Amino acid sequence: MYSKEATQQLQKQTLALLKGKEKPAVKNIEELRNVLRFHEHRYYILNEPLVSDFEYDTLYKELEKLEAENPKIITPDSPTQRVAKGLTKEFPTVQHLVPMLSLDNSYNSDDLIDFDRKAREATGLKIIEYCVEPKFDGGSLSLIYENDMLVRGATRGNGVEGDDVTSNIKQIRSLPLSAKFSDYGIQQIEVRGEVLINKKNFAKYNEQLVEQGLAPLANPRNAASGTMRIKDPAEVRKRNLEAFIYNISDYTLLPKKKTPDELQTHSGSLQMLWDLGFRSPQKEMKICKGIEAVIKFCAEYEVKRDDLGYEIDGMVIKINDIELQEKLGMTSHHPRWAIAFKFKARQATSKLLNVEFQVGRTGSITPVAKIQPVGIGGVTVSSISLFNEDVIREKDLKIGDSVLVERAGDVIPYIVKSLAELRTGKETKIAFPKNCPVCKSKLFKEEGEAAWRCINIECPAQVVERIIHFVSKDAMDIRGFGEANIRKFYELGFLKDIPGIYKLNFKKIGEMEGFGERSIEKLQEAIEKSKTQPLHRLIFGLGIRFVGETTAKTLAHEVNHLLELTKFSAEDLTNLEDIGPKVAGSVHHFFSTKQNVDMLKELESMGLQLKNPRKDHASGGNLEGLTFLFTGSLPTLKRSDAEAMVEDNGGKLVTGVSAKLSYLVVGDDAGSKLEKAKKINTVKIISEAEFLKIIGK
Repeated sequence: MYSKEATQQLQKQTLALLKGKEKPAVKNIEELRNVLRFHEHRYYILNEPLVSDFEYDTLYKELEKLEAENPKIITPDSPTQRVAKGLTKEFPTVQHLVPMLSLDNSYNSDDLIDFDRKAREATGLKIIEYCVEPKFDGGSLSLIYENDMLVRGATRGNGVEGDDVTSNIKQIRSLPLSAKFSDYGIQQIEVRGEVLINKKNFAKYNEQLVEQGLAPLANPRNAASGTMRIKDPAEVRKRNLEAFIYNISDYTLLPKKKTPDELQTHSGSLQMLWDLGFRSPQKEMKICKGIEAVIKFCAEYEVKRDDLGYEIDGMVIKINDIELQEKLGMTSHHPRWAIAFKFKARQATSKLLNVEFQVGRTGSITPVAKIQPVGIGGVTVSSISLFNEDVIREKDLKIGDSVLVERAGDVIPYIVKSLAELRTGKETKIAFPKNCPVCKSKLFKEEGEAAWRCINIECPAQVVERIIHFVSKDAMDIRGFGEANIRKFYELGFLKDIPGIYKLNFKKIGEMEGFGERSIEKLQEAIEKSKTQPLHRLIFGLGIRFVGETTAKTLAHEVNHLLELTKFSAEDLTNLEDIGPKVAGSVHHFFSTKQNVDMLKELESMGLQLKNPRKDHASGGNLEGLTFLFTGSLPTLKRSDAEAMVEDNGGKLVTGVSAKLSYLVVGDDAGSKLEKAKKINTVKIISEAEFLKIIGK
């Protein structure tokens, strides 16, 4: 979409606008809009940002300010017009310009060979050129652009009519609000695609839901499809939807214009969409001469499906020549010029044998389905989380039910539904407990939450789970102190709480079977080493409800000593970055509880680090003003140790490659970050040895 010259010019304009820092030097508001559109394309389409998030936000806020002061200059395709205000009351039904038909499905190479035979017989050709692309597993989408502007977005619906979800569509940053179709002589066009949530964003969003005591979403496909009908566009925006546009279904030319050459082939149309700023599968597709090449390409993709960033459930094979497509036409159900090759199923049926209720470290009660072991996607599944009582009720599950189980890629398995039509009458209702299954305390449910909780802080199950979390890799990282040992020590009375980790009687442990002298020495060393862990790891390890690793770092950054948080009000906490009322309330409650404060004082008396030495001396270090990012496996340093060195010396860590990055430290098997950094002249690419030299070690 942007030539090398255009890219350089726009980046030059960006730097000029940012020169003022506090207030961008804006003279031409359309120039500012163009710069923002350019950086959206770099970030959301190419995944190759040239500015930091802060720099983009600075320019975006300036555009918001200018448009607020001059509302008459706002254009429909301005970057600010993505964000809808208020809730959508309803989604009116709209008719597609061309029906959205289904695809005929195939499940083996014989089906594809038969499809090819019929196509060759109908066209009289000996060999046909196909365009093959991934079959994205999300929610179908139809878009209409008129005079280069996006005017409507709709769901598939029944294929003839769908729901108008235009306000939600605008929250998808990979979809342009305007595109220069007029350069190709097109006045109106309807394009089709798929709305997706990539696997990383899906996992991240689910983690946030779990931290809030809510049931995670089942799979990326349902999440993407369901998100399009959420009434609050702001909530849609939070889910970071993306969209692939893979088909042009209808278009009207401008007067005296002829059909562009790009629309003579399907692959040409994908290239045109890509050049106009859409995320088309132009880089994923392959042109195949003959069906044997198609079969080979499909097999290759099935092998690597789990390595992709998105869920796909097959491949779509289309005759590349548009004239041949029109000659073959369609049935009432599907086009004759395309077919879907479906990968092996990731679903299976099983029987629900029992439901066990587990207690988490924050007291939440999680029902876990025990099913007849069944193989799905190369993994044997026998236990499946049901999340909460609402899920059991919504899916109408009963003990003894036949159930449909799905495992999509690396996403956890889940029960899709019960097969109620197979019930014999012997099935029994699942009784959700009224009391904690471990300590028998009465369960409690907060208003607005789905989870029942045991609020007895001394509940043995919670104590054990808190200790397990405290020693985990991302918390205090006490190696060799596995879950099995923690449970064993607790049952034997060797370990009763978190401070007890630092008071273990290793003489008694040494008398137990399976604990040799060397294993005890290693455990002692790991426990002693944990006392020097940075403050943010300790905060995360405490298992405060709603506090993840990022929030833990935010809290650590604000204090010189952890107990200073006892003086923070809930309102003070909400003024910190990314901390809302719910998180603030939880943190305030934790540090207002005498039992917790006494525990922290006890930990400090045993040598744990409650101070934040970085806050005292990091400013003015020899890395001040410099930013660092690490990629690949470093020869001698652990990634966490290297990152700590940066912060200890006044440097700053960033999460992505952009012009804001000073140094990319590269180890073995460096990934895409290295390739991105090579394209940005200002980023210095260095080795671990060079990094150590910079910081004087």
